[in-house]
Amino acid sequence: MTNGPDFSKTELIPAIAQDADTGDVLMMAWMNEEAYRETLSSGRVVYYSRSRKKLWRKGEESGNVQELRAIYFDCDADTLLVKVHQIGGAACHEGYRSCFFRRLDPATGNVTVEGERVFDPSQVYGKK
Repeated sequence: MTNGPDFSKTELIPAIAQDADTGDVLMMAWMNEEAYRETLSSGRVVYYSRSRKKLWRKGEESGNVQELRAIYFDCDADTLLVKVHQIGGAACHEGYRSCFFRRLDPATGNVTVEGERVFDPSQVYGKK
Protein backbone atom coordinates (compact mmCIF):
# COMPACT_ATOMS: atom_id res chain seq x y z
CA MET A 1 0.00 0.00 0.00
CA THR A 2 1.31 3.42 -0.96
CA ASN A 3 1.31 6.48 1.29
CA GLY A 4 0.34 8.96 -1.42
CA PRO A 5 0.45 9.73 -5.10
CA ASP A 6 3.20 8.12 -7.16
CA PHE A 7 5.13 10.82 -8.99
CA SER A 8 7.69 8.28 -10.22
CA LYS A 9 5.33 7.27 -13.06
CA THR A 10 4.82 10.78 -14.38
CA GLU A 11 5.86 14.27 -13.33
CA LEU A 12 2.32 15.70 -13.47
CA ILE A 13 -0.84 14.04 -12.20
CA PRO A 14 -4.45 15.21 -12.58
CA ALA A 15 -6.01 16.83 -9.53
CA ILE A 16 -9.79 17.17 -9.43
CA ALA A 17 -11.02 19.87 -7.05
CA GLN A 18 -14.36 19.19 -5.39
CA ASP A 19 -16.31 21.39 -2.99
CA ALA A 20 -16.04 19.59 0.36
CA ASP A 21 -19.51 20.71 1.46
CA THR A 22 -21.64 20.38 -1.68
CA GLY A 23 -19.76 17.74 -3.67
CA ASP A 24 -19.72 20.00 -6.75
CA VAL A 25 -16.78 19.36 -9.07
CA LEU A 26 -15.06 22.72 -9.38
CA MET A 27 -12.10 22.15 -11.66
CA MET A 28 -9.33 19.90 -12.86
CA ALA A 29 -5.70 20.95 -12.90
CA TRP A 30 -2.27 19.35 -12.61
CA MET A 31 0.01 18.82 -9.64
CA ASN A 32 3.66 17.95 -9.55
CA GLU A 33 5.32 16.68 -6.40
CA GLU A 34 6.36 20.19 -5.31
CA ALA A 35 2.77 21.49 -5.64
CA TYR A 36 1.46 18.47 -3.75
CA ARG A 37 3.90 18.94 -0.87
CA GLU A 38 3.24 22.69 -0.63
CA THR A 39 -0.51 22.00 -0.62
CA LEU A 40 -0.07 19.65 2.33
CA SER A 41 2.22 21.99 4.26
CA SER A 42 0.32 25.24 3.62
CA GLY A 43 -3.29 24.03 3.73
CA ARG A 44 -3.98 25.99 0.53
CA VAL A 45 -4.18 24.22 -2.80
CA VAL A 46 -1.27 24.67 -5.18
CA TYR A 47 -1.21 23.38 -8.74
CA TYR A 48 1.35 23.30 -11.51
CA SER A 49 0.57 25.54 -14.47
CA ARG A 50 1.62 23.87 -17.71
CA SER A 51 1.21 27.11 -19.67
CA ARG A 52 3.31 29.19 -17.25
CA LYS A 53 5.63 26.28 -16.41
CA LYS A 54 5.58 27.10 -12.69
CA LEU A 55 3.64 26.56 -9.50
CA TRP A 56 0.21 28.13 -9.48
CA ARG A 57 -1.02 29.05 -6.03
CA LYS A 58 -4.75 29.00 -6.64
CA GLY A 59 -6.20 32.46 -6.07
CA GLU A 60 -2.90 34.36 -6.09
CA GLU A 61 -4.34 36.83 -8.62
CA SER A 62 -8.09 36.55 -8.08
CA GLY A 63 -8.24 36.00 -4.32
CA ASN A 64 -10.38 32.89 -4.97
CA VAL A 65 -8.18 30.53 -2.99
CA GLN A 66 -8.92 26.93 -2.16
CA GLU A 67 -8.46 25.83 1.43
CA LEU A 68 -7.57 22.16 1.68
CA ARG A 69 -10.05 19.92 3.49
CA ALA A 70 -8.92 16.45 2.35
CA ILE A 71 -6.93 14.69 -0.35
CA TYR A 72 -7.77 11.29 -1.81
CA PHE A 73 -5.75 9.38 -4.38
CA ASP A 74 -6.97 6.65 -6.69
CA CYS A 75 -6.08 2.95 -6.75
CA ASP A 76 -3.18 3.53 -9.18
CA ALA A 77 -1.91 6.48 -7.09
CA ASP A 78 -1.83 8.67 -10.21
CA THR A 79 -4.91 10.89 -9.81
CA LEU A 80 -5.92 13.13 -6.91
CA LEU A 81 -9.30 14.19 -5.60
CA VAL A 82 -8.81 17.39 -3.61
CA LYS A 83 -11.72 18.38 -1.39
CA VAL A 84 -11.66 22.11 -0.81
CA HIS A 85 -13.38 25.07 0.74
CA GLN A 86 -13.59 27.55 -2.14
CA ILE A 87 -13.03 31.14 -1.00
CA GLY A 88 -14.62 33.88 -3.10
CA GLY A 89 -17.24 31.66 -4.69
CA ALA A 90 -15.50 30.97 -8.02
CA ALA A 91 -12.96 28.34 -8.99
CA CYS A 92 -12.99 29.15 -12.72
CA HIS A 93 -10.82 31.86 -14.27
CA GLU A 94 -13.81 32.75 -16.46
CA GLY A 95 -15.67 33.85 -13.32
CA TYR A 96 -17.94 30.85 -12.76
CA ARG A 97 -18.20 28.78 -9.60
CA SER A 98 -17.10 25.67 -11.51
CA CYS A 99 -15.01 25.28 -14.63
CA PHE A 100 -17.70 22.85 -15.77
CA PHE A 101 -20.34 25.47 -16.59
CA ARG A 102 -20.93 24.43 -20.21
CA ARG A 103 -23.46 21.65 -20.72
CA LEU A 104 -23.52 19.67 -23.95
CA ASP A 105 -26.80 18.07 -24.97
CA PRO A 106 -25.71 14.70 -26.41
CA ALA A 107 -28.87 14.41 -28.53
CA THR A 108 -28.60 17.79 -30.28
CA GLY A 109 -24.99 18.84 -29.78
CA ASN A 110 -26.21 22.18 -28.41
CA VAL A 111 -24.20 23.83 -25.64
CA THR A 112 -25.78 25.87 -22.88
CA VAL A 113 -24.20 27.81 -20.04
CA GLU A 114 -25.36 26.86 -16.55
CA GLY A 115 -24.94 29.24 -13.67
CA GLU A 116 -24.05 32.90 -13.38
CA ARG A 117 -20.66 34.53 -13.34
CA VAL A 118 -19.45 35.27 -9.83
CA PHE A 119 -16.96 37.85 -11.09
CA ASP A 120 -15.95 39.60 -14.31
CA PRO A 121 -12.57 38.20 -15.42
CA SER A 122 -11.56 41.47 -17.11
CA GLN A 123 -11.97 43.26 -13.79
CA VAL A 124 -9.91 40.69 -11.90
CA TYR A 125 -7.19 39.82 -14.41
CA GLY A 126 -7.29 42.83 -16.72
CA LYS A 127 -7.36 42.50 -20.48
CA LYS A 128 -5.23 39.59 -21.68
